[in-house]
Amino acid sequence: MPGDIVLLGAPGAGKGTQAQILRQRFGYRQVSTGDLLREHRAKGTELGKAAESFMERGDLVPDSLIIKMVEGELEGPGAVLFDGFPRTVPQAKALDVLLADRGRGLPRAVYFAIERAALEARLLGRWTNPRTGRVYHETFNPPRVAGIDDEDGGPLVQREDDKPETIANRLDVFEAQTMPLVAYYEEHGGRLVSVDATGSVEDVAHQLVHAIGVEHAH
Repeated sequence: MPGDIVLLGAPGAGKGTQAQILRQRFGYRQVSTGDLLREHRAKGTELGKAAESFMERGDLVPDSLIIKMVEGELEGPGAVLFDGFPRTVPQAKALDVLLADRGRGLPRAVYFAIERAALEARLLGRWTNPRTGRVYHETFNPPRVAGIDDEDGGPLVQREDDKPETIANRLDVFEAQTMPLVAYYEEHGGRLVSVDATGSVEDVAHQLVHAIGVEHAH
């Protein structure tokens, strides 16, 4: 059976697309802290209520709550892709303990390596249809008429997340948070594999599948 995997990649590195491919082809379950927080809040669980009080104040949800949410996801069958967790080295250590306690073995980490300039080029040109969520890109997937959606003819907008100053900040935060994690997985058991995230979706998927050794998992 393929083992659990931590996905590490900057906004725009294509991590979400590759997670979808691994889910579809190899039956991984994806655990994303963003999804978990939304789910617990929507269901009004104790953990959800506790997290909400921090979020309403604009504070970070503490590690202890996030880890309890993740713990609840480890009971199901099959290997897990961790996406957006761990975000810090203490979270990575806590995850190692949770998995080891369940006899699941330590996770490997995949780092989607890509130059900052390439990330900025990918992120900067994004325009979204606010009515349907359809996304275009000025360079890679432009609409037929600039600023107008191909399908409904309505205006496209640039989301706050896709504006230059927001992008610079998101990438700064990623570098500050994630590079220590890259070092942690490299130094503790040589569990880090890097893939070159600059290629096509299929090219990156091919590298990824080979790197984590799931070609023969099914």
